[in-house]
Amino acid sequence: MPPASRPALLARLRSDLGSSLFTVARLSGAGAWGASGGAALFRGERVAARRALASRTPASEAERRSDTLALLFVLGYPQPAADVAAALPELGLAGATELGLVAEDDDRQVRALVDLRPYSFTDSAGEANWWIASDLGELALQGPLREDHVLGIGGASATLSSLMIPRPVDRALDLGTGCGIQALHAARHARHVVATDISQRALDFAAFNAELNLVDGIEFRLGSLFEPVAGETFDHIVSNPPFVITPRTEGVPAYEYRDGGMVGDALVARVVAEAGRHLTPGGVGQFLGNWETGQGAKRGAYSVADWAEQGGVPLDVWVVERETQDPAAYAETWIRDGGTRPGTPDFERLYGAWLDDFDERGVSEIGFGYITLRRPQELHAAAPPRIERLLAPVAAGLAPHILECLAAQDALRDLPDDALAAATLRVAGDVTEERHYWPGNDDPTVITLKQGGGFARSVDSGTALSALVGACDGDLSVGAIVGALAQLLDAPEADLRAELLPQVRELVATGMLRL
Repeated sequence: MPPASRPALLARLRSDLGSSLFTVARLSGAGAWGASGGAALFRGERVAARRALASRTPASEAERRSDTLALLFVLGYPQPAADVAAALPELGLAGATELGLVAEDDDRQVRALVDLRPYSFTDSAGEANWWIASDLGELALQGPLREDHVLGIGGASATLSSLMIPRPVDRALDLGTGCGIQALHAARHARHVVATDISQRALDFAAFNAELNLVDGIEFRLGSLFEPVAGETFDHIVSNPPFVITPRTEGVPAYEYRDGGMVGDALVARVVAEAGRHLTPGGVGQFLGNWETGQGAKRGAYSVADWAEQGGVPLDVWVVERETQDPAAYAETWIRDGGTRPGTPDFERLYGAWLDDFDERGVSEIGFGYITLRRPQELHAAAPPRIERLLAPVAAGLAPHILECLAAQDALRDLPDDALAAATLRVAGDVTEERHYWPGNDDPTVITLKQGGGFARSVDSGTALSALVGACDGDLSVGAIVGALAQLLDAPEADLRAELLPQVRELVATGMLRL
């Protein structure tokens, strides 16, 4: 069962956690279990972390308490009742039991009933430190997950929260809230947040986490997809939906946190198609998703634009594909995610079911990435879809870059070429140039403009574009630079302008040049 809501007991738990060293800083890096133990945890193994904790002597009572909480709630090892009581001095063992966090066995060993771990981040509102409860994962259970498992903060949820633009808004929606992490983040920039989920267990966990971390302004509603908010609109919609493509075959677990119960990528298609009618003019939707490439209408990332068009509401569509997998690699990833280990009969059976499903539907590749939808203001038409495949590693915290790009695309929407030519631009500070030469040749064979931040884009450039970008220091207009280059290169100015202005427009849209 999810933990209970008991305000007085939650206040004691909050105090105990705050006075211990049960923090991200303590558990990460070279902290409690060291770099090697942390790396093993990342691979899904807990023994090295436990051994690291056992081999060191805590320097203080706060560290001792933190170690006990980490062993119990993160690694899933039962702990002596006396140690747990000492780790939670205000809440006590009885209070932790009443909250549904732990259970005591006959041999005075206490086992965790939930995963509870620290979480910290920095956004436009500043630094925050929370504790997030969810169901025990495969690491602690040492076996497959239950189908109504409520996931904690995984890689996808951390990614979405780092993408969430911090624009102050009146109303936000977290569709499929799970443990509530996106709703908590949205509450930092939205006056009111509605968090929905098909699982009451998930909503109970989310409400617990909001109360534990003193986050107000969130309303929790039970229901599937947009049904709980029928007829309502929002300034910001975020969702890490259950997008994992799962065979609709008997005997294949249907995990609520990742499987929307539809065939192929139909769940993501439905979310995208229905989002427009729930966005206010100027409202933004941000989603994660999978999409299929193969026969018929399976057009990979380009399918997202098709789904948005089917919704009947004009939308700006921006898709960034971050990863692709063939069907075999995809199957392996998600069978392991459910806690089924390779080399077992169940793994072989599930593997076959996944590959049969992809074969029957003619799927050759599965993509993953970020979807940004924006409903234009009343007087504006939708912009052409932007579909990008950007597979290079990127730095954390992309939200400011996404907000900057949306603003640039707004500025470009009604900016004709004459006005762009009259504008003075500046090259972004993170843009560098890379040149390659054949030995002994003075002229470069390849010129590439590289974006150091944001999505780390690489743009093939010619001599003229590279020279134009280098001259964008805020003094000369684009048109004046083109005119000078035409004389220098002995090229017709009109032809050079026709070649360069679309490229300049694209560099502005991606944040490499700034208006």
